Amino acid sequence: MSDQGLLYHVDGDLVPASEATVNVRDRGFLYGDAAFETMRAYGGKVFEWNAHMDRLRETCEVLDFDHGLSDAELRERVDDTLAANELAEAYVRLSITRGVQPGKLTPDTEVDPTVVVIVSQLPRGGRGDESVWDGPATLQTVKTKRVPDESIPSQAKTHNYLNGILARLELRVSDADEAVMVDVDGHVTEGATSNLFFVRDNALRTPSLDGPVLPGITRRVVLELAAEEGIPVEEGQYTPEEIRNADEVFLTNSTWEIRPVETVDGLSVGDDEDDGSTETAAGPVTTLLSRLFDARVESTHYE
Repeated sequence: MSDQGLLYHVDGDLVPASEATVNVRDRGFLYGDAAFETMRAYGGKVFEWNAHMDRLRETCEVLDFDHGLSDAELRERVDDTLAANELAEAYVRLSITRGVQPGKLTPDTEVDPTVVVIVSQLPRGGRGDESVWDGPATLQTVKTKRVPDESIPSQAKTHNYLNGILARLELRVSDADEAVMVDVDGHVTEGATSNLFFVRDNALRTPSLDGPVLPGITRRVVLELAAEEGIPVEEGQYTPEEIRNADEVFLTNSTWEIRPVETVDGLSVGDDEDDGSTETAAGPVTTLLSRLFDARVESTHYE
């Protein structure tokens, strides 16, 4: 189904995608003054719905606006959109803006929010279907720095994605799939739209949320699965050099799930210069966690 044949949910109504619009004076359009969640539906239901709602609530608290809708009301709009499009396996984006207000930077306390649900078809992934990504990812460390939490809190998932856009623009030279961003001190934070994990000395490592790192939903699930499996886990501060020298590297987000990484800054992941052997893409820890993730989805949505 093409996007033009889809129905979107805009302010309480299902409308054809080609007719779905918001007011040009909406603060989400003018200033990026809006919260959103990108979610994944399996079997017609959103994966980790409660976690997404917790993060959406935190974003709205950071933005200091109360949209006035309950989780149940938001879920009904998402479910209605999936059902209207007859989609069981889907990408779902829920956006809530502060709405239309007088044309000034300082927001009013009264909020009449704009609420939009966009969906599109995705392969199921995991067991029994094709992956949403074509192959292992290639990463490139970029010059664009991650915005410090003191400027824009990383836990706030807002419409203002200029930081990630500038990072992705740098990839036009390298033709990599994802940008690796560092903070102002040179420590690795995350990808432009993904969380980053790597394996070294048989331990799973990922940048700590103490830095400017988005608390990804899939990130949290992966950490839970690793703990349940007894895989040593470390959350800390790391340099790009440590990522380049890792035994395994993978990315996570709701759309990609767990995506293995083949190269970092042009170097093959797992390349051991001492013995000449090369292990690329999905190593044993990445493979195990991918299988455990697939099993979690299977048991939650299909059994």
